[in-house]
Amino acid sequence: MRPTYTIASTYHTLSSDSGAKTTDLGVMPEWDLNDLYPSPNAQVVADDILKAKKAALDIKTTYQGKMQEVARDGATLAQAIVAYENLSDLIGRLGSYAGLLYAANTADQARAKFYGDIQETLTGITTDLVFFELEINAVDKAVLDTALKHPKLSRYKPWFDDLRKEQPFQLEEKLEQVFHEKSVTSRASWNRLFNETMTALRFDVAGEPGPLALEPTLNMLTSANGEQRRVAAEALAKVFKENIRLFTLITNTLAKDKEISDRWRGFKDVADSRHLANRVERDVVDALVQSVRDAYPRTAHRYYALKAKWLGMEKLAYWDRNAPLPEKPERVLNWAEARDTVLTAYSGFAPDMARIAGDFFNKGWIDAPVREGKSPGAFSHPTVPSSHPFILLNYQGKARDVMTLAHELGHGVHQVLAAPQGPLLAPTPLTLAETASVFGEMLTFKKLLAETTDARERKALMAGKVEDMINTVVRQIAFYSFERRVHEARRAGELTSEQIGQFWLDVQTESLGPAVDLKTGYESFWAYIPHFIHSPFYVYAYAFGDCLVNSLYGLYQEAHPGFVEKYFDMLKAGGTKHHSELLAPFGLDARDPAFWKKGLSVLEGMIDELEKMPSV
Repeated sequence: MRPTYTIASTYHTLSSDSGAKTTDLGVMPEWDLNDLYPSPNAQVVADDILKAKKAALDIKTTYQGKMQEVARDGATLAQAIVAYENLSDLIGRLGSYAGLLYAANTADQARAKFYGDIQETLTGITTDLVFFELEINAVDKAVLDTALKHPKLSRYKPWFDDLRKEQPFQLEEKLEQVFHEKSVTSRASWNRLFNETMTALRFDVAGEPGPLALEPTLNMLTSANGEQRRVAAEALAKVFKENIRLFTLITNTLAKDKEISDRWRGFKDVADSRHLANRVERDVVDALVQSVRDAYPRTAHRYYALKAKWLGMEKLAYWDRNAPLPEKPERVLNWAEARDTVLTAYSGFAPDMARIAGDFFNKGWIDAPVREGKSPGAFSHPTVPSSHPFILLNYQGKARDVMTLAHELGHGVHQVLAAPQGPLLAPTPLTLAETASVFGEMLTFKKLLAETTDARERKALMAGKVEDMINTVVRQIAFYSFERRVHEARRAGELTSEQIGQFWLDVQTESLGPAVDLKTGYESFWAYIPHFIHSPFYVYAYAFGDCLVNSLYGLYQEAHPGFVEKYFDMLKAGGTKHHSELLAPFGLDARDPAFWKKGLSVLEGMIDELEKMPSV
């Protein structure tokens, strides 16, 4: 059984963090996890664990060694799939709850223990079900095709089709069981070590009254005060360097773990397993990567040279990349302003989109404030179709935080719309999982831009959006290039911190261009990127989504016939369709290099506009 209960980049605490927190940003919500379970010690948690164990045993007893025969009758196979799907939802609920508790406070040992115990329990349960998908893939295709004509089974055809794509890379059952069960003490443990280490790091920033956690320290890199940006960057570099041996060990171990798995399964390229999981072809990703790399001089290089001139610098230090423009002090938006901005933008596109997003605010589905021990970053976790998503933020009142809220709400709306497909069909491949999130950001940006008449504010807003797009497209493709170099080099032997740091500097130099000075200390900044640890090669999905959304938004502005209805249909499809099928109604084709160039042209056009703006 595929894991449906992990969280890609963060985890969570003990007892539900319901209620709201009042700060200088206003009353900020903390999520209420009672919709999943009332507490880790609640009887219903123990009952559901027993229920899951019994359901798994029933499936094993009834179907193991018999799927060839079962598949000859569509009704019987449908009964097996429904039982498997129901168990997937139950397991996902338990795992999601433990993960969300842990992410809210990874420093809490009781929560960490609960999370670890649940992971071990669920891995034990699902190990006994490894046979299920293996035996289905061993069924003769003609037999399966006949069974799929049964009305109770036909809706699962996309799931069977996706499963069949994995057939060439599957091992025999005992080996699959070993890989699955050992994940608790291999990849999962190293992921947890990274999370808890990163959460525990503290940074002594000159001028601050005490040590800071990662999130507020990173936030200083967007400060209007250049000296504050510098001392924050130096504090980050110092602590990363002090811990670099550990992060190097984690990276080496996980890269080797992946190499072992890839070798046994027969994956040739280091990213092929990710492409398979994303249901995207290697040549499509290669076309995206090459298009973005070819555009580096026309996008990031050009923009950062322009920004250096605005800031009166010959070159930008790396800590100046995300500095606000000098013309306008950055406005702080309280939580109510952020909420109203995003919901109004969503409503202008489609009232139903705003209605769904409104539930996140009204029903305790968001955890917004920065808090000691809380995981850094942001995510929208879909949990399971029988429940609803939860969003984690670290909201600090900046325009980028508003865009992050719009981004995660886009994920949340997508996850709500796809949920009726059920546990097996709702999950969306990563290549399309970023579509709604980036589209939500674009809607919010366009609303803010339309309402801005002051020339200085308009320039600052436009520059901020360009930087977000560079961070989403250019930076993520550079991250992908970095990961490729790490994983390819790891196949030849263990890597030193210096080697990894040089890979990092090489790809950053290529992508950021000559206007950015990568000063001493930056060679260790690869260490804090969670996607490298939790989801190898995930990062290109952001660039895929951004370029896709640029093309989609262009069609929306051109009043493409039935755009809103087609857009909602795409989100509702979840994982039931290949990206080519989802894009076809819009006349888009990701195999065509012109598709990526069209998306990148939006970014280039915005930089063109900024170049023409007078200094104000």
